[in-house]
Amino acid sequence: MSSLPPPLNPLPTLDAQLATNGYAVLDAASLALLADAPLPALLAWAGCWDDLPLDGYLRDGGRYRQRRHSCFIVAGDAVQPVPHRAHWQPLDYNALHGGLQRWFEPMHAAMANDPAWASLLVGLAQRASTLRGQPGPWYVEAHPFRIDTSDGIGRPTPEGAHRDGVDLVAVILVGRQGIKGGETRVFDAHGPQGLRFTLTERWSALLLDDARVVHESTPIQPLVADGKGHRDTLVLTFRLGGFQGPLSE
Repeated sequence: MSSLPPPLNPLPTLDAQLATNGYAVLDAASLALLADAPLPALLAWAGCWDDLPLDGYLRDGGRYRQRRHSCFIVAGDAVQPVPHRAHWQPLDYNALHGGLQRWFEPMHAAMANDPAWASLLVGLAQRASTLRGQPGPWYVEAHPFRIDTSDGIGRPTPEGAHRDGVDLVAVILVGRQGIKGGETRVFDAHGPQGLRFTLTERWSALLLDDARVVHESTPIQPLVADGKGHRDTLVLTFRLGGFQGPLSE
């Protein structure tokens, strides 16, 4: 199955691209530069995706998604982990799973405590500050995902095209193995414009202005009949004013 390559943006044009179009795509080398971290340090986390618990909240009855979840506050160059908390979204942003307090196991400490992790969050928070013209602090939710083909098909975004109710979203491809599909689609939230492409390079990234665009990823299938495959991603969301919660936390 052929796929469309991503429209990569040079790192110096990232802020202008986000401001103008509401999205930007970085290759792995550019993401590492943004994070001020060596790319091998990011690639070294790949093994953490082999130990993600099953997502028990899928309302479509599927068993194709594994994940963890941790939260942080980024203020300037300081990154502060916060006590473990539930992931919550309103129905306005997630019609399938909104309104639920979903408790997932936290990220592995070896990853969350790595200096490269804090550097990645700071680098992305700086882009959020430029985008919004606000210094923060930024309330960050981190979601390591694995979507697999154990059900024959895996759905990265079972809720469909959506926004997340935050300011900046980063969707980072950690890896894909033995699959076809998983195409990324980005649409103007207020018009017909859109684009589609497939991330294939490990640690390439899509950055989104969540106020301006909606996004989704198409289902994945195994490359061979009855075969196994998976798609690993890291989704990071940055929000001003606090974490989303049922009581406007």
